[in-house]
Amino acid sequence: MSLVAAPMAIVDLANTQLQQQATEEAVDQEELSYSSLMKGVRHLSDSGITRLPDSYVLPAPDRPRSSSGGGRVRLPVVDLACLRDPSRHAGALATLDAACREYGFFQVVNHGVDGGVISGMLDVARRFFELPLAERERYMSPDVRAAVRYGTSFNQARDAVLCWRDFLKLACSHPLRDVVASWPREPADLRGVASAYAAASHALFMELMEAALQALGIASGGVLGELAAGSSHMMTVNCYPACPQPELTLGMPAHSDYGLFTFVLQDHVEGLQVMHGGRWLTVDPIPGSFVVNVGDHLEIYSNGAYKSVLHRVRVNSTRPRISVASFHSLPAERVVGPAPELVDEAAGNPPRYMDTDFATFLAYLASADGKDKTFLQSRMLAL
Repeated sequence: MSLVAAPMAIVDLANTQLQQQATEEAVDQEELSYSSLMKGVRHLSDSGITRLPDSYVLPAPDRPRSSSGGGRVRLPVVDLACLRDPSRHAGALATLDAACREYGFFQVVNHGVDGGVISGMLDVARRFFELPLAERERYMSPDVRAAVRYGTSFNQARDAVLCWRDFLKLACSHPLRDVVASWPREPADLRGVASAYAAASHALFMELMEAALQALGIASGGVLGELAAGSSHMMTVNCYPACPQPELTLGMPAHSDYGLFTFVLQDHVEGLQVMHGGRWLTVDPIPGSFVVNVGDHLEIYSNGAYKSVLHRVRVNSTRPRISVASFHSLPAERVVGPAPELVDEAAGNPPRYMDTDFATFLAYLASADGKDKTFLQSRMLAL
């Protein structure tokens, strides 16, 4: 072979190999896209992928590094020991009220929930997502109305771009004993641990809801009585595995929550971001605390005084993240509208929202992407 022919042969071989590699990558992307829809991101992460499948790549303007942000926030802290102390109650109530009006988020400390209940919930959540796929997928369903549902992304049936998240949704209607039997059998202690945590979360919600009503100047008897008799309580256990290209995707897109209050328990890995002052700010977690946020129903019920704000979840390339979100509200069939005590048309404070119920929210979620607070905006009245 001549000296000229040899380099040409090498170039031809290199081009052939590059073409083959490109073809294989295209096939891999097609297979991974299908796999992601059917098996979720924990399966993808465990497979050792080094490139994010196209199904998860956000458009450039929506990527986390392209969004306004980069800052951090220490959320307002509501100390329940102070709220429970008559001599310090007024100050703690003012802190809660200001947090709901200005941030829509706060962290709760000295809440009294046993540390074993908290650590046990995070541990059993982690172990559930470590189960073989065959066990987890027994509960997989694209139906957003399913009472027990293992799924992936945000709304996998309709998401144009998938999110880097797997989840287990557990209905926690009361009494709990009526629903626990439908929860996963594995890990063996999941039902006991999760039911203890759900009961603690519900008790904490009732306490904070009573305080919020007091801060708003609303008589607590009627609404609290309804909540005590039967509330809507859904628990979503989230798994955000290590992601090969976290700058291209999100664990959860920008959204607001539907209920009255949401309680979030998270491990030591950061990722939650809130929209405040037009910027995405990463929440500095306080160990042992709960992150609590105002939901759409409470914004509606407070006639706009309390704010249900956008939040999202970022992922990272090295550490998986576990969180447990507990969504609390009135019974699903209950119509929610502005509280009569907060409406006074003669004083220039008309109702600002249409009445709504959980069925309306589910219908919306089943027909839309659920992002960017459009459900709440769809309930606002033109003034």
